[in-house]
Amino acid sequence: MQLGVNVPNFGPGTDPGVLREWARIVEGLGFDLLMVSDHVAVTPDVAERYPEPFYEPFTTLSWLAGVTTGLRLGTTVLVLPYRHPLLVARMAANLDRLSGGRLVLGVGVGWARQEFDALGVSFAARGRLTDEYLAALRKAWREETDGPTASVPIWVGGNSEVAIRRAVRFGDAWHPLRGTLPWLRSAVARHSLPGLTPRIALRLTTTPVDDPERPAGVGTIEQILDDLDQLHRLGADTVVLDPYHGDPEDTRRPHEAWQALAAVATHWRTPS
Repeated sequence: MQLGVNVPNFGPGTDPGVLREWARIVEGLGFDLLMVSDHVAVTPDVAERYPEPFYEPFTTLSWLAGVTTGLRLGTTVLVLPYRHPLLVARMAANLDRLSGGRLVLGVGVGWARQEFDALGVSFAARGRLTDEYLAALRKAWREETDGPTASVPIWVGGNSEVAIRRAVRFGDAWHPLRGTLPWLRSAVARHSLPGLTPRIALRLTTTPVDDPERPAGVGTIEQILDDLDQLHRLGADTVVLDPYHGDPEDTRRPHEAWQALAAVATHWRTPS
């Protein structure tokens, strides 16, 4: 099982130097994948959670491809209805080819109503548009004549039953965003998934967290390592660790996240 990291590409503490340092640390610690988020118009509903500056994911990943070597790069998640599917197909294929086949395309339907309005995209139709765009994306790659691009994995994000069905129909993996282990076990038991690549929290505590609703990835290093072991046994191919907890000011203090990642990297070994 591989491990990835969701890196904040937004917030008052984020600038090109910090992003470069994030990439250096993630790759240097031996993680397999670096992922970033997606917003296009930082409307008030977006800014409340993910304030400016917000670095656009394709641009950011293209730049990070040049300052890394074997590290895979991806989106968690690209809001698919925001861009024409043929544009996404071309950008994703080009980035994958230029980076040496390192792209993972995580996609989702989006949630920010004001951002949809600013972009002139129907919020109500976002699920239908995502399905249509996924089909168009696959078709564009199948018909491309200047080289194979079908190897770009598509991870379909979302925690709803509709999202799981979308992953089964269009994706290479279901990419649930946070959650508890019991909930993930239940979802996996109910569906024949193409793959499982969850994004979980990463919050390291000094004492055990005994809450039955404890999200995976929250607790002592022993609890977090056990969560990873359980996810491996559940069939996860990749687990993405998310050290951002919703406070934009945390982007000014990335060392706290780096220390938690170092603890996981030091102790984690994929069970045989």
